[in-house]
Amino acid sequence: MNGRFFGTLLAGVLLCGPAFAALGQSDQNVSANDLARQVINNEIKMQDQDHSHWMYQVVEVKNGVKQTSDTVETSQGDLSRLIAKNGQPLSAQEQKAEDERIEKYLNDPNAQRKKREASQADTRQTEQLFKMLPDALDFSYGERSGDTVKLNFEPNPSFHPPSREAKVFHDLEGQMVVNVKEKRLMEIEGHLKDEVHFGFLGHLNKGGTFHVRQEEVGPGHWQITQLKVNMQGRALFFKTISVQQDEERSHYRQVQDNLTLAQAKDMLEKPKD
Repeated sequence: MNGRFFGTLLAGVLLCGPAFAALGQSDQNVSANDLARQVINNEIKMQDQDHSHWMYQVVEVKNGVKQTSDTVETSQGDLSRLIAKNGQPLSAQEQKAEDERIEKYLNDPNAQRKKREASQADTRQTEQLFKMLPDALDFSYGERSGDTVKLNFEPNPSFHPPSREAKVFHDLEGQMVVNVKEKRLMEIEGHLKDEVHFGFLGHLNKGGTFHVRQEEVGPGHWQITQLKVNMQGRALFFKTISVQQDEERSHYRQVQDNLTLAQAKDMLEKPKD
């Protein structure tokens, strides 16, 4: 997930009401599930082909503190710098701590390698799960506005999860918004309608939610602009699972593709316009 996606859609020539009738002539014989599959395949294809790099700002809540950071993507990995807490610029001491943290990271090839490998592993796993969505979920057409179509989804009772992570699909329902013209995912949100069990390894509580929004930040370039996750549960030996993520990304601007981490550091230190 380049920081990106989730997604999908499904089943439905059965719905021939206004939303379905509003589809373009070439789309009128496409079931919701087929449309979902088209969007997902295109999303994966476009993101595999998009090797552009970007600088952007992230506002996220961590332990009750709103933190603002700038991030620069490079071929060597991403580099971020904290610039504010609760809307207030960092103190001189906090800025010094950021300088030292970044300098230490730039001089630690092992830490850079581990971060790249973790990011690549996350991307592979996300893509694998994303590909499962048309099979794991049943989709139906919802509202339509211009090129935007809403697809509602619920678990497919005949789907057999091949992994622990995929078990979440068995209890997931929500909606997905797509740009039917571009075949791109714009938004997806869902919740766990029941508790999800992983055998003796633990469980996720009923009611857990997620919400992801993606927007076109440049011609043909789509990026995540909002990501919210709120999951709770229990792991082996009664350890509490808490997956809390609340962030917004904005101020995207494209940067050159051959940036080094050292150059990214210089960019992060420049005063903002």
